[in-house]
Amino acid sequence: MADDAKRHIYSPHPEGYSPARQEQYKIYLRKLQHNFIDSWNEKVECNASLGDFEKIKVLGTGAFGVVYLSKYTRTGKYYAMKIMEKEKIVKMKQIEHSYYEKKILCALNFPFVVYMKYFFKDNVYLYYVLPFVAGGEMFSHLRKLGKFDETTSKFYGAQVVLALEYLHSCELVYRDLKPENILIERTGYIKITDFGFCKLVRGRTWTLCGTPEYLAPEVILSKGYGMSVDWWSLGILLFEMSAGYPPFYASDPMRIYEKIVAGKYRCPSHFTTDLKDILTHILQVDITKRYGNLKDGALDFKNHKWFKDVDWDSLLNNRLQAPFVPKIRSPGDTSYFENYDDEKVKESPVCLYEEEFADF
Repeated sequence: MADDAKRHIYSPHPEGYSPARQEQYKIYLRKLQHNFIDSWNEKVECNASLGDFEKIKVLGTGAFGVVYLSKYTRTGKYYAMKIMEKEKIVKMKQIEHSYYEKKILCALNFPFVVYMKYFFKDNVYLYYVLPFVAGGEMFSHLRKLGKFDETTSKFYGAQVVLALEYLHSCELVYRDLKPENILIERTGYIKITDFGFCKLVRGRTWTLCGTPEYLAPEVILSKGYGMSVDWWSLGILLFEMSAGYPPFYASDPMRIYEKIVAGKYRCPSHFTTDLKDILTHILQVDITKRYGNLKDGALDFKNHKWFKDVDWDSLLNNRLQAPFVPKIRSPGDTSYFENYDDEKVKESPVCLYEEEFADF
């Protein structure tokens, strides 16, 4: 019977997630927040060097550099090593973003987000060493299947709700939620990655950053914004996972922005009534009406009809059977990642941009 129950996202609390349980959960979040602040304020020194790692294969590439599957030679464990070129960071005026990404990754501690295991630098590059999440990007699985069924979207979406609730309790706005930045673990659970746009915010911020289809109206309108933008992105994600495409789409980014600001979209006919209903509460142009941004915060998600059969506490503790579990043949299996050409490593006899990256 127990095994049978584990096959479903079930809830033993028919009355929903009560305010009393949410208060208990907030105590847990406050403890995590204090841990985050302590780590944030701590001066963390470089704790490894390139010689400690064997680079094996490129897992992905980005604007600033490349991510390698790497083996830590002292333990034989596999990691994802993000290698960023200092020159590119300087040219694209991303020094501050890179610095905060490092500080944030070193301080994060939550089941559904990645964290920094090791970091160091050399004359040319910065190195961030993160857990290797072998199931690959959600984006790849979504493109392969076309779309997810609602049970799967709900399983992933509920974890994102908890991850955002955690980040926001730490006063972090994430700003880059999308399938490309969600990794699937060998257990079938998720890890949110890429904290390059993440920022510690007390009050408002004005930076225009993110992915066009996922930008909230208040970002586009340069109104100044806070945590509300992440909840909007959650709505886009729930739609895209369940439909296979985002609700606001056009070939021209300016046209996308016009559609987002207008806030009008059309749901596919296969969406259930409950999914349509929760989307109307999230994809609200008016932030005073948007779920996540109201007085009950994330509790509005936990008690919505679409999420009613989620056992949130069991989900947090990885006790539910995932709808999809990747087949991982070995600890260093990269079969869920695309193949990339190896990157040519640059060298320099002198330390480049030493002053700019003195704090790293």
